[in-house]
Amino acid sequence: MLPDDWHLTQDIDGFLDRVGDFLRSRPALHTTPLTDLEKLRMRRTAEHDTETAVFGRLESGGEVRAICYLTPRGRLGLTPLSARQTDTLAARLAGLGHAPSNVIADRDTAGAFAESWQRHTRAAPVPFWRTHLYRLGTLTPPQPHPEGRGRITGGADREQVVRWCREFCVDVGEQSSIDLIDAGSWDDSRFGDRHFTFWETPEGAPVSMAAATSIVGGMVRVDPVYTPAHLRGRGYAGAVTVEVSRTALAAGATDVVLFTDPANPTSNALYQRIGYVHTADFAGYRFSHGAPTAGQGR
Repeated sequence: MLPDDWHLTQDIDGFLDRVGDFLRSRPALHTTPLTDLEKLRMRRTAEHDTETAVFGRLESGGEVRAICYLTPRGRLGLTPLSARQTDTLAARLAGLGHAPSNVIADRDTAGAFAESWQRHTRAAPVPFWRTHLYRLGTLTPPQPHPEGRGRITGGADREQVVRWCREFCVDVGEQSSIDLIDAGSWDDSRFGDRHFTFWETPEGAPVSMAAATSIVGGMVRVDPVYTPAHLRGRGYAGAVTVEVSRTALAAGATDVVLFTDPANPTSNALYQRIGYVHTADFAGYRFSHGAPTAGQGR
């Protein structure tokens, strides 16, 4: 086998059998691949079948060193890679006619792939996402603690959950997520597999919301956390985040993580106060192009 040889497949079950231990070896850093691949596995017979998804593993010395996956909607996910490795992958994908619409990975890998992809396809990358990854250390409830309690949502709460998710997307500029919700594709949105919790006042009025993924590889990701603008600054977001984090730990999660906006010092400070520790930085780039032309990527 040649160095940096990527093995590509459309068989998600066989792929996960081979790379599962690698993904579980660093569950916090691999939070997005773990949840994305689980969703693709669960939905392989649904409308967006994984026949149109591509999965790749990079091996050396019989060990998996990295993975990639290209979703049916064109998002390329990567685990950490060197610049040389991203160049090999970009050449391979372009040579096979694959054209990712965007890439999301740790900051260095995303930047390196964006440069590699531009070199092989002439598609100019445009940064659209940057974030901090935090991992829970010692959970510390906020002080003072707001009055009220956490409550797991039910079917009767669906309308409010959807409305607050839409408002959250407006706040963070996620138009694509709003479009999916508007199209009635809740299950296809990034919120469709979440478990939601409200923070309620003593009178039973919901004032904040947080959600979490199911446990995958020992990891749970808290996402999203949302409080309506007129209710912020009262400790509700911290309280509901502690609630879902405690629930994740009680369910057996070994790694509880969340992403934060680097431009929002208030939320970053909040999560640090309740026990989350900055672990890594991630980034995303969009590409504008048609299919790679003949000879590109060689």
